[in-house]
Amino acid sequence: MFPFAKTIASIGKAGLVTLMLACAGLALIIVIAAFMGINAFTAWLVNFDAAWLNWLIQGTVGIAAGVGGWFMLPALTVLIGGVFQETAIDKVERIYYPEKVRQEGPRLWPDLFHDIKFTAWAVFLNMLVLPFYLLGGIGLFVSIALNTYLLGREFFESAAGYHIGKPQALRMESTNKAAVYGGGFIITLIALVPLVNLFIPIIAVVWMTHVFHSLPQNGAGQTPPAGQPPQAD
Repeated sequence: MFPFAKTIASIGKAGLVTLMLACAGLALIIVIAAFMGINAFTAWLVNFDAAWLNWLIQGTVGIAAGVGGWFMLPALTVLIGGVFQETAIDKVERIYYPEKVRQEGPRLWPDLFHDIKFTAWAVFLNMLVLPFYLLGGIGLFVSIALNTYLLGREFFESAAGYHIGKPQALRMESTNKAAVYGGGFIITLIALVPLVNLFIPIIAVVWMTHVFHSLPQNGAGQTPPAGQPPQAD
């Protein structure tokens, strides 16, 4: 149910290093672009006669944006991971579950619009949580609880939906909450670790792929024969 060893081993065995580096590069580009955009907007908006005051405000906003971005990164993992999602699943399954490999090749960013909508919603919810940080440590716990739910459900739906479609993946999730949200909790914690969190989108996909294949797959969660595409959403 908690495939720590398999997830770590998959990085080397399934040849995921290149994907992880690409994922980290994309994450850095998004974070740096957002940081520069916020600073540029602040510089345009704030224009006092006293240069020191401009510098102080811009510096404060920059620090706040950096700290806020760190806590917001879990909300961006689905958007970043979605680009390489099916490629990562395919690579892992060819090594660990060859009988389950689909004949249809992996697609690049198969759920683009869904991932964008989910990310916007996740960022909005995480912004609502930010005031809780003013109450001490409660903010961190609220954020972890929120992202445990969001990331656990979303990454499991992606891994399971790759084979059985999103509707059946939802039903499978509802009967395996401990595995799904336990995984979401681990993913959320890793996403808060500096530098390591740049690789979390691929780690999360791999983790949930192993979780999916470890669960009893019958009834609503039955995997189609190898090569058969998932049921329509």
